[in-house]
This record gives sequence, structure tokens and C-alpha cells, in this order.
Amino acid sequence: MIPIKNTEQLKLMRQACRITGEALLVAEEAIRPGISTKALDSVIRAYIEKCNARPTFLGYGGFPAAACISINDEVIHGIPAEDRFLTEGDIVKVDVGAHYRGFTGDAARTFAVGTVSQEAAALIRATEESFRRGAAAAVVGNRIGDIGSAVDTYVREFGYSVVRKFVGHGVGAELHEEPEVPNFGTPGRGVRLFAGMTLAIEPMVNAGGADVRILPNRWTVVTVDGSLSAHYENTVAVTPDGPELMTDIK
Repeated sequence: MIPIKNTEQLKLMRQACRITGEALLVAEEAIRPGISTKALDSVIRAYIEKCNARPTFLGYGGFPAAACISINDEVIHGIPAEDRFLTEGDIVKVDVGAHYRGFTGDAARTFAVGTVSQEAAALIRATEESFRRGAAAAVVGNRIGDIGSAVDTYVREFGYSVVRKFVGHGVGAELHEEPEVPNFGTPGRGVRLFAGMTLAIEPMVNAGGADVRILPNRWTVVTVDGSLSAHYENTVAVTPDGPELMTDIK
């Protein structure tokens, strides 16, 4: 069953989503060569808790940190560590959730650490733009397939691949709600979109092939071919006036 949020619930979600988006801005300010992923996680957690919110990911399914921090060929679900340091030229994916007053926001960004290669910079740009194209399709009357098709069609122009093993999802009172939101699909197919649906639209884009594998830690997902991967996500509300990017805080 797909939860449809009413006006009051959307107001509460906006608060959770604002904290989530702001936590990513705090992370961006802290990112530099030499910082450990554990220190970066601590900065994110401290900000969320300062806002009287709870880090959604902390303890979720046993995940041991407030943020997923994934580097280079790591796609998602990287576990922060005291002995893992960012270095010049890395690209780092930071995925954050904040639970506040019964609702959660979910968002991710890919950041450049110092100066990165042209290949890496192009992948980051294309992944963000693929999100924006997918989100633009999140309008009343469209279908889930319209979102995924918009993402996939765009990244294919660059020879990139979307990850198919992991997909976006509904988000609200729970971190993962129905429906699934793949980054591929057929226009006009899939679940119809109604006002009040809130979706985590999150392209995961590989510079090489689409295949991924999970490391022995049972969390971290990496590209099989070792190619770079980028991730861009916002919580998006379907409204009568078009998509609202609830975690897109400037």
C-alpha cells in the first residue's frame, strides 16, 4: 500500500527534509583531503542531533553510522571508519537521513575532494542532471516508469550505466515505503503518481557497467568493473503544482 500524505503530514516532512538537506551542506563544508570518513560522519550526526532529530540510518538494519559514506567505485552504503581518509581527487558519496516528529527525509550527494579528474567531474554533473530529469517527471498522472526512463535515457547519452540492483523508494513515516522507484523503466508503465506521494528519487550511475557486488561487510556496494560511481538523491513530493524537491536546500 502506498502512503498518501495529507497537508499536515507534508508540513512535518518538510521539517525532516530541511534538516536532512542542511546536514548535507554541513558535510560539504567539512569535506577535505585528510578527513576520515568517521570524522565526517560525526559532523553529520552532531548536526542532525542538534536539530532535535534522529539520524535515520543509525542502527537501521544494524547499520553502524549516521551516514553512508562511499568513495570512488563504492556505489552506496559505505561504512565510515576512523582509518579511512579522503584524498585529493576522490569522489565521495554522502547519503543522509533525518527523522523528525514522525517523518524522515532522505538525500544524497556526490562531492569532489579537492581537484578531481575531468571524467569524475563529468560523471558527477551527469548524475545530478539525471536526477533533475527524473524528478521533473514526478507529476500527477505520470507513472513510475516515466521517472526511471528519464534518468536512464539521459545517462546512456554519455555511455554511463544506471545501477539496476538497487532502486529508489517511497519515503515518509518509514525510510523505505512503497513504491519502488527504479532508475530505468518504460514511459507510461508502472504505478500511477498521485498528489501526496513522497519519493526518494536517487540515480546511482556508473561510469562503466551496471553490475555491482556487495563487499564482505554485507553493506558496501561496489562496481564490479572498478569504475567510478556517483549518487544523487532528494526526497520529492508529488503535488498538484508539480514536483517539490523537499531536501534540495541551497
